[in-house]
Amino acid sequence: QVQLVESGGGLVQAGGSLTLSCATSGRTFSNSAMAWFRQAPGKEREFVAAIGWNWVGSSMTNYADSMQGRFTVSRDNAKNTVSLRMNSLKPEDTAVYYCAARSGRAVYTTSHEYDYWGQGTQVTVSS
Repeated sequence: QVQLVESGGGLVQAGGSLTLSCATSGRTFSNSAMAWFRQAPGKEREFVAAIGWNWVGSSMTNYADSMQGRFTVSRDNAKNTVSLRMNSLKPEDTAVYYCAARSGRAVYTTSHEYDYWGQGTQVTVSS
């Protein structure tokens, strides 16, 4: 049974930092693209960041414009985890953050490309 379990969410003041982790089990994702999405109340799920490989096989990361420079996605294949370091948090970053994985290596920014999802972890940024 494939499982993705997020952790590390919580309440933080604006300008603060959090690191989210996603632990995977049930299959190996060491050669899979993985991503973070988020969903705020009343809004659609949106892409945050992803890590995988490009078409020539080089590793790559991709970020939504509003997260570029503030968020960093990384993976530890030995521990079967992917992390999201979030700095300079803003109240508008408040959302449930989801970890996602796909069977392929290519990075996508659309949620329907991802096959496996975690249950989400709440991040609340106070002003």
